[in-house]
Amino acid sequence: MASRGVNKVILVGNLGANPDIRFLANGDRVTVIRLATGEVWKDQNGTQQERTEWHQVVFYRRLAEIAGELLRKGSKIYVEGSLRTQPWEKDGEKRTTTEVVANDLQVLDRANGHETAFGNSDKQSFAKPRQHRSNASARR
Repeated sequence: MASRGVNKVILVGNLGANPDIRFLANGDRVTVIRLATGEVWKDQNGTQQERTEWHQVVFYRRLAEIAGELLRKGSKIYVEGSLRTQPWEKDGEKRTTTEVVANDLQVLDRANGHETAFGNSDKQSFAKPRQHRSNASARR
């Protein structure tokens, strides 16, 4: 397995805006979110420093439907997925965007007194009292 490498991302953060829901030519739904993660530390002078990173996360098919229905600006979520780099061009200049293609989603907001998990992993989730799953492994 070491020769193939590992492409796995785990993020816990809050949505910066409501989800952006789109449809592919074949009718499959795609939901894109902007997720903020934060880091706090003390510098050499003992002053607290803070940095926020923004991540573009993409959900496909059934997971895209769930994300589009449940998530709202400010929602706290756990996401697992992989990094994908997309090349594009603007005004003749080549650019790239790195996004997280999600395959697991856990809504961490304490709405209704429990957390909810969605995705295709086989591991135990945080879901209480029940777990929801969708088949998100088949991506475009």
